[in-house]
Amino acid sequence: MKEHVKSKIMDENDLDRTITRLACEILEKNKGLENIVIIGMRTRGAFLAERIAKKLKDVEKKDVLIGALDITLYRDDFRTVNKQPQVQITDIPFSVDDKNIVLVDDVLYTGRTVRAALDALMDFGRPAGIQLAILVDRGHRELPIKADFIGKNVPTVYGEEIRVHMKETDEDDGVFLVSVS
Repeated sequence: MKEHVKSKIMDENDLDRTITRLACEILEKNKGLENIVIIGMRTRGAFLAERIAKKLKDVEKKDVLIGALDITLYRDDFRTVNKQPQVQITDIPFSVDDKNIVLVDDVLYTGRTVRAALDALMDFGRPAGIQLAILVDRGHRELPIKADFIGKNVPTVYGEEIRVHMKETDEDDGVFLVSVS
């Protein structure tokens, strides 16, 4: 499958400003960090969650509990898409019972990944509530899933995708609109 970069949606500075805004919106909606935990979906959602947690600490001067969630075995398509699923480590070193979880991912598309994450989280306990923070919402929902915090809305058409680059896994930070064929 060939990819062609159609446009750069965010550069490194844009990405940092967007993460700062998401962190501030999380603080504002929740009136602080009381009872808040941040859980990022592997892979880039986990890195975004770490960056959001750092921004929250910079503002509030206190740590927030952070975890990483692998949803591979909860996906409804893992048997058809991945012959050998790439299972990663889920790392939630705290109880989610009665916590307000901010679930973080990079791109929201059909909603199926978020549905899988919700199923996975329920296996860890019963949270007080779950809020969804997304870097880019590209539309085309197949399930009734809506983000509470959105970095940027980027409507896409058939044959287009959003690629998020993060220094932790890629050469640079940035968000790109690509055409695939």
